[in-house]
Parts: sequence; C-alpha cells; structure tokens
Amino acid sequence: METGFQGGGMNGTAIENFVCVIFNVSFMNCTWDVGRTASGDTQYFLYWKTSGLFYPATSGKEDFTECQNYTKDNCGRHTGCRFQNVTIENTKAHFQVNVSRSGQTIQSYKKMIILYEIEKLTPPLNVTVNCTEASHGCEIRWQPPRTSHVKRYDCFKYQIVIENKADPENINTTSKTERNVSGNSYIFGSFSAGKRYSVKIRATDNNCLVSRSWGEWSTPVEFGKEQLRSTSSYTLFLTPVVVASLVLILCAVRIYLKKTSATVPQPRDPFHDISPIDFQTDYKNQLIKHETEEIIIEEVA
Repeated sequence: METGFQGGGMNGTAIENFVCVIFNVSFMNCTWDVGRTASGDTQYFLYWKTSGLFYPATSGKEDFTECQNYTKDNCGRHTGCRFQNVTIENTKAHFQVNVSRSGQTIQSYKKMIILYEIEKLTPPLNVTVNCTEASHGCEIRWQPPRTSHVKRYDCFKYQIVIENKADPENINTTSKTERNVSGNSYIFGSFSAGKRYSVKIRATDNNCLVSRSWGEWSTPVEFGKEQLRSTSSYTLFLTPVVVASLVLILCAVRIYLKKTSATVPQPRDPFHDISPIDFQTDYKNQLIKHETEEIIIEEVA
C-alpha cells in the first residue's frame, strides 16, 4: 500500500522516490528526495512499525517509532534514515513520512514494504576452486549467503561467471562463461593449467521468501596459470627453511638424549667395589714396601 501527496496544492513539498534497502543481514537504509520546491524550513520525519507478514497491522499511532539516525542534505532537511538490528523473518514494515513546516504537519506519505523483498543478499561464502590437470576440470564450491531468516540451502540459486584472463601478449584471448545453477558446487570442464582464470558468484531467490534481486558478487577467486606459478615459488622458498628447521630439531634432540643418557657417578663402597684380586695386589705392594724400608735401615746402621 502506498499513498503520497505531490503537486502545487502543497507547494511541491511532498517527498519522492522513497526507497528502503536491507544489507549485511540486519542493517536497513531508507532514503527519499525532498520536494523540488520545498523551502528551507520544511522538515521530514520518518516513523515506522512492523507486523506479521500474514497479519494486518494495528492502526494505533502509538505503535510507530520515529527514526533515531537521520541523514540530512546541505540545508539540514532529513533525507533518509539508518536502522540496525532489523528482523526480516515473516515481517512487513509500515512507513510514514510526515512533512512539517514551522512545527505543523502539512502532509504525510505512507508505504508498506515486505522486508525480505528489499534485502540485498550478501555474497556467497567460502568460494574455493580445486583443479586437477589430468581430468582438465575444476570443482568450484561455495556456501550460501548469510541471512537472518533462511536456513535451507535449496532456497538459493546462483549465477557463476568464469573469466579466462587475457594473455598479456594477446589481449583477444579473454573469454567469459556464465551459468545459472542450483546447489553449492559447479564443475568447470574447460580448464587448462596454462591459462589463468577468475570466478565470482552471486545469489538470488529459488522459490522461497528471499529477495528476487541478485545479491552482491563474491570477491573474484583466481586459479590456473598464475596460481600454479605462485604455488611453485612459494614451495621453493619454503623447502630450505623446512630442511634447516628439521636439522636444528634433530641436533637439539641428539644433545638432549646424550645428556639424559650419560652415566651418573656413584659413591664407592670399599667393601663391595674392590675384588679379591685388588686385596692381593695391595698386600704385595705393602710387603715390598716393608722389605725396602728394612734394607735401608740396615745400610744406615
């Protein structure tokens, strides 16, 4: 439902182009154009309320809430409103813009919007590409866009654009492949490792309560020639670093094992550590020493 008042009877003060968009799951912006001939003292105030999608709204004015975060033009007139924490599921919103001059409301603009229809879907998540040169194919996989009210994967369909990047020596080699698919994967069967590609994906409704407008594009993911080159150089750089790290670890482990396995000296037990052979040797040495002392005494005498 939409009603508006425009024309000379109101001196061109009525708003135009009232539009609301929900983005990043729960943020909403509403904007409008002020009257073409509205004076500087004309002001616009936005009020809104929500109701169940399948239930009529109540008519009480107390249900409406005024915007808390206006945007303004150079003259200070309100030209929009920013909302946060907007709930989309099974909800419709009722908007009313009051046009005021010198503190008096001179006209109103009303509009009802089903919120899921104005959502700008976020990009599909976690886009990955897995290519095998032997099969000349790549499997492209992704996750559905983030939403606050849709949990089923089959509520979305996707548009995939795969671009064959131009050879710097031949700018005419650029080509593009576009496909509309359901599900969360796609097989790209024309892959050549000697070429460079990029892929991007966006989502829309697949017969659910989802916006029928195409959502945001995912960030392009490059694969093929450029990716293989970067991977090879990265591997070559990592190889000596990994080898050096392994050598250092092995040396540290070897030193540790030597320290922990070294024999710890024990205190000697005079009654157990000396064998009978040691007693005989000590006896002979003492006897020889005694005889030598006697010979020296006799010679002195």
